[in-house]
Amino acid sequence: MSGIYIHIPFCKQACHYCDFHFSTSMGKKERMVAALCTELELRKGEFEDVPVETIYFGGGTPSVLDSSELNKLIDTVYSHYHVVDDPEITLEANPDDLSEDRINDLSSSRINRLSIGIQSFFEQDLKLMNRAHTAQEAEKSLSLAVKSFENISIDLIYGIPNMSKERWRKNIQKALSFAIPHISSYALTVEPNTALASFITNGTMAPLDDALARAHFNILVKEMEIAGFACYEISNFGKPGFFSKNNTAYWLQKKYLGIGPSAHSYDGERRGWNINNNPRYIAAIERKELPMQVEMLSPTDRYNEYIMTGLRTIWGVSLDKIAKENGENFKVYALRQAQKYIDEHLLYLDDNRLLTTKKGRFLADGIAADLFMINLS
Repeated sequence: MSGIYIHIPFCKQACHYCDFHFSTSMGKKERMVAALCTELELRKGEFEDVPVETIYFGGGTPSVLDSSELNKLIDTVYSHYHVVDDPEITLEANPDDLSEDRINDLSSSRINRLSIGIQSFFEQDLKLMNRAHTAQEAEKSLSLAVKSFENISIDLIYGIPNMSKERWRKNIQKALSFAIPHISSYALTVEPNTALASFITNGTMAPLDDALARAHFNILVKEMEIAGFACYEISNFGKPGFFSKNNTAYWLQKKYLGIGPSAHSYDGERRGWNINNNPRYIAAIERKELPMQVEMLSPTDRYNEYIMTGLRTIWGVSLDKIAKENGENFKVYALRQAQKYIDEHLLYLDDNRLLTTKKGRFLADGIAADLFMINLS
């Protein structure tokens, strides 16, 4: 199984919390689409014998592309890669881009999954984050989308300053009222060089409250379980049959190609990442050069990445897999480091797998860091 991620590096405006690579200038959009198509063609040999099961348009805001541009990119994938009969093709979209006509156009394309960046159904939250859409547009886009798409995911953000537990619960209930099968939900975080970081530094916004974020997370888990969703990864909740195939492939360390500026790729042994500069990316691709850096992963790197991703999921970390792929010493180390968390009921062993308990789920990243192996190859 493999996937192709296509990064669309354009947004209408910058959200205060976002540190992803994008530009608010659309002047190079036509050349960018052509460059993305060219990169897809240049790299077709990397997946020569591997079927493509997922295509994911991320960003940025992929919905700023018109349907003809999206279809051109999808057609390029089909022209140069072996795509399975029923691939998952996801488009990230903002509510303000999803008019009735636009949704009808998208539903007649090969795109069969929408990931809509709602973030909140409350106007004060959207203004604080500097989102381009309104609360009314959030609800309207979902009302329209569910008529044409069965497979829909939305993003929600918790831990927002001044968001009460009750408002967060109402956000979740509003999302569930649309009967969508998947929700991705993330804690608001402060990334360097963002407007949010600047606001907190200069005192115009209070620091984020970790205790509030944890309380919101606990509410989220409880409400989603009641509604019949599985928390198959810390930030992702899906109904049976609607887990994201694209994201699941990342967490299970499947191969994927990252196309576009700042996009990352992984082939099981190496990671690569493209330059995060639009003009330089376009210029290099137009010269038929790949503006990519590549890192060969050591056994320690592969072990650490498996720990980091595995503990976030319902599949956990297989000690047998560690022993087989990294060596018995890695397995012994993982068990030794994990023991204190087992004793504290934050981790448990099941079928020779390490998994987080409900109590330990929110702490998974910190626990994983303590299981990392340093300076051993």
